[in-house]
Amino acid sequence: MTFSLVSNTSPLALFAARLVQARQLRGLSQRALGDRMGLGKTTGSTRINRYEQQTSAGSFESLGELAEALQVPAAYLLADSAPMADAILELGKADDQQQAKFALLLQGLNADPAMVKALLKLLELPKRERDKARKALLASLDKPTP
Repeated sequence: MTFSLVSNTSPLALFAARLVQARQLRGLSQRALGDRMGLGKTTGSTRINRYEQQTSAGSFESLGELAEALQVPAAYLLADSAPMADAILELGKADDQQQAKFALLLQGLNADPAMVKALLKLLELPKRERDKARKALLASLDKPTP
């Protein structure tokens, strides 16, 4: 889920924008998020509002509490671009072993732009064609090379 951000890209503005996005993604009001963090509805609402309005930056401890309450990786709240934030959300869904494999995959893709282009082209195919191409690709990988 990609969100556009405001033009102000200071770290505090990015954090505030990601906080709003994560809160909306979870369907929470400021009050509900504050309550989920154990701050109480009134105090929590005020604190979340201050974070979102950039009048208070919070601490690393509050960053962890916010991430836990929002069920997102803390790195998501600090991501400096929408694609990076999206990637962090997806990586956060994977277990440690899968994350390690994804990291290797990303390193390989960064080294091979042609592979990225081919995979993106495959993903743009209609579902039926994409499934057929994916199966053919997987089958070709299982064949021994001469």
